[in-house]
Amino acid sequence: MSEATTNIANERHNPELTIGISAEYLAGRRFDYQEDINASADVDLLESTPGQDINWLEDIELLAEDGVPAVFDRYSNSFIKIYFEIPKGQENEVARKVLLKHLQSGNSYGIKLKEAHAKFPQPELGPWVKDSRIVGTNWKPSVLPGWEMPEGH
Repeated sequence: MSEATTNIANERHNPELTIGISAEYLAGRRFDYQEDINASADVDLLESTPGQDINWLEDIELLAEDGVPAVFDRYSNSFIKIYFEIPKGQENEVARKVLLKHLQSGNSYGIKLKEAHAKFPQPELGPWVKDSRIVGTNWKPSVLPGWEMPEGH
């Protein structure tokens, strides 16, 4: 890890001072695949691509958030920051593997919300994991305690 990355990684994240939000902030911790390139090395990109839709995979690119290499998780609208050195020429491949590892592990905040909020049956871990548990089969709207619908609605 470079000195600049180390300094940024050690700073306390303050979401009020940034435009984006990181996956680790939502989860309250970092994940091994953010720290070690080998933790996502076993991801087979073609095998993991939903419906073999290679166009979906090609849209995933290495970005930067708060000056740190990152990949965007659109399911939770957050960045997964990457804290290890990325080999030159492998930037997008590494970003794709980190994202897929994040999704397949069920660590995406968007995936964690599915059980309570999915309105139709769907694989909990999405199309990236074969035989993923189905959620959304018994959706009911949320009810705020003490709130009653106004008359006439």
